[in-house]
Amino acid sequence: MNRLVKKSVSNFFAFKIPTKSLCTGVVKVPGSNVAEILNENEKKENTTSNSIQQYDIAIVGGGLVGMALASFLASMPMTKQLSVAIIDSNPALSGSMSIKKEDPPDPRVSTVTPATISFMKDAGAWKYVEQNRHAYFDKMQVWDYTGLGYARYNARDVNKDFLGCVAENKVLHSALLSCIQDSDFKRTIYPLRLNSMTLNRSSMSVVEENMSSRESSSAQGQCARLQLSDGNSIYAKLVVGADGGKSRVRELAGFKTTGWNYSQNAIICTVEHPSENRCAWQRFLPTGPIALLPIGDKFSNIVWTMSPTESNQRKSIAEEEFLKDVNSALDYGYGPHPTSSLSGTQDLFSWFQMDTTVSANESFEVPPKITKLVSERMVFPLSLRHANSYASKRVVLIGDAAHTVHPLAGQGVNLGFGDAYSLSRVIAEGIALGTDIGEVNLLKKYEAERKPANISMMAILESFQKAYSVDFGPFNILRAAAFHGANYIPPLKRTIISYASGEQNFPVFL
Repeated sequence: MNRLVKKSVSNFFAFKIPTKSLCTGVVKVPGSNVAEILNENEKKENTTSNSIQQYDIAIVGGGLVGMALASFLASMPMTKQLSVAIIDSNPALSGSMSIKKEDPPDPRVSTVTPATISFMKDAGAWKYVEQNRHAYFDKMQVWDYTGLGYARYNARDVNKDFLGCVAENKVLHSALLSCIQDSDFKRTIYPLRLNSMTLNRSSMSVVEENMSSRESSSAQGQCARLQLSDGNSIYAKLVVGADGGKSRVRELAGFKTTGWNYSQNAIICTVEHPSENRCAWQRFLPTGPIALLPIGDKFSNIVWTMSPTESNQRKSIAEEEFLKDVNSALDYGYGPHPTSSLSGTQDLFSWFQMDTTVSANESFEVPPKITKLVSERMVFPLSLRHANSYASKRVVLIGDAAHTVHPLAGQGVNLGFGDAYSLSRVIAEGIALGTDIGEVNLLKKYEAERKPANISMMAILESFQKAYSVDFGPFNILRAAAFHGANYIPPLKRTIISYASGEQNFPVFL
């Protein structure tokens, strides 16, 4: 498929795309309101007419994943001529939010993988991230509260400069928005909510009398109708649900899900320490993992999983007491520091000495001591949810609307960016072939590519979550052995890094 898309993109200017396959007409309805349009020229033009717009694509949800899809579409010759509506009541989409480097970091951050960074670079969005606060990290340490095992990872193990980058969600979102604003992409932002959605022709709205019934039936019958919270409607050939774990699109389209709520919450906050941090730290505790992620300068982000009772308590206790708990959880609390190896471990893996990794010779380190809390403490519940299907005629799901995962590896947003990237390529392929972009057979290609990869990651994260919910002597030793295997077997370590970086879809250990 990738070869086909590349060939089609290179031949884009050699032919004219049939406009009849796109949904770009205007259906006029008396009394309709005008949406906020970011392109100033379009804004001036549209404020003179009361009209319901028809679009090629309506993206419901203007968060990170929805805006990533819009950016990817705007960056490709095959798709940048599409008309796209973005429906989201988030005021950040107005572009009026300013980001000041001197302000303390927001606690809502994402750890983006090299694959996600590559996607954003291709779209022209990553340069905007680099203009604001962000933190690359080239090392990672993962260890067990029992003191029996740990693993170190280094970017040099795979000849890379970094393992990932942590950035505030508002920085990533602003970068994607800036990328779209600086393009000539035809986008319209509706600062509203989706109320209802109609996918069949028979229930489409009646249009004005001077438009023939045949024209209106042809134009609207090929589109989904979306009724917005202001009472007006728009039409789109393809509706993309990028509206999160409680997706309204998923509900209205009748997609079924499988999953459950964990009896855990995550508490997140921004903290400060005496010196800069360039390592990602994660320790598995009996109640759930705690992560310390660099965010730039002398700041780091805490993501700490625990029971709802504990999270509510720790959200409200005094700062001094909270910091004491955090430092304990990252140091000697719950158990001792790991030793360099289990008895005989290095001898067991001695046959790999000719093919060693940089990090295999690194000793366990204690994370930096936290000295100050610089943000509010936020708590949110954790769940696992997966849509049984990602696509139907005229509707497709991406990001958390299709799958939500445990945050222990920070993979949620990266899976969503992978969805957006894949879907943008499938849409480009459909246009190149003259296919209706809302056809289910085309959208199923996206599902076939992303569903196995997402399920694979979800299964691994769920296995980790289950494995560390058991505190039993022999099982603890098995977990420690797994840590040491990951630390001392170079092919296994390189595969883990490659998989976690998004550079391969499946954890096939070769």
